Amino acid sequence: MIGNLVVFGVGLIGASVGLALKEAGAVGRVVGIGRSRENLRRALDLGAIDEIASDAREAVPAANLVLLAVPVGQVGAAMQAVAPWLQAASVVTDVGSTKRDVIAQARHHLAPHLARFVPGHPIAGAEQSGAAAARAALFQGRNVVLTPLPENDVSAIAQVESLWRACGARVSTLPATQHDAIFGAVSHLPHLAAFALVAEIASRGDAPELFRFAASGFRDFARIAGSSPEMWRDICLANRDVLLEELDRYLASLATIKSKLACGDADGLEAIFAAARSAHRAWLTEP
Repeated sequence: MIGNLVVFGVGLIGASVGLALKEAGAVGRVVGIGRSRENLRRALDLGAIDEIASDAREAVPAANLVLLAVPVGQVGAAMQAVAPWLQAASVVTDVGSTKRDVIAQARHHLAPHLARFVPGHPIAGAEQSGAAAARAALFQGRNVVLTPLPENDVSAIAQVESLWRACGARVSTLPATQHDAIFGAVSHLPHLAAFALVAEIASRGDAPELFRFAASGFRDFARIAGSSPEMWRDICLANRDVLLEELDRYLASLATIKSKLACGDADGLEAIFAAARSAHRAWLTEP
């Protein structure tokens, strides 16, 4: 049971955590802090938070747990804001999609509190953003990855694990470097590819006609291009070394396909497609 939870950034993730913990009876009071008063009022109306605080000074001293649910580009400023008001027993965690940069910010802004800062990443995003898109079931059966620090208190890790399990999530741990490498390949690169394709189609003179006839295949691939540009700008820049390597691999794969297409290598194309389909089917049947 979390007596007093402070959510710094009450968007899709932050508001959904509030709703999920309330539904599970795992939190006493949720206080929200954010940039948009309108979004905070929406979260209050939805019941995701119980109170709006004007700043960290007002909310953080009474917090048992502080959730930094802001984009990775804003996490340093959020840490700087909460640091002076944290109590010795308070636990802090985040929801960032990259972890090495977040940990570097924590070592700078939360140095006296590192034992109780536990980095985290819920794998439960959506194209929609803001409190209006929040739902209590967002984390049900979804993965949450923690990247604990060597300095972390065992009790702090346990509290963050309990938070996510109360939300219905499956919790696992990874080293931060491995986390960023994995999600660079299976999350950040696909978003780049989707943004690039939709932007390229949109730049053509006949774009309205192309979009008018686009069917489910294009919609499925392009869906994530509806995600927050600000958030994905920050993620890509935070993980750019990994992402540049992944782009090189992807471009090499596309170059192979282009070469086989250019010379009419039907067997070569089919072999690539068959291997991809087999891998996709195996992934879908994994427990």
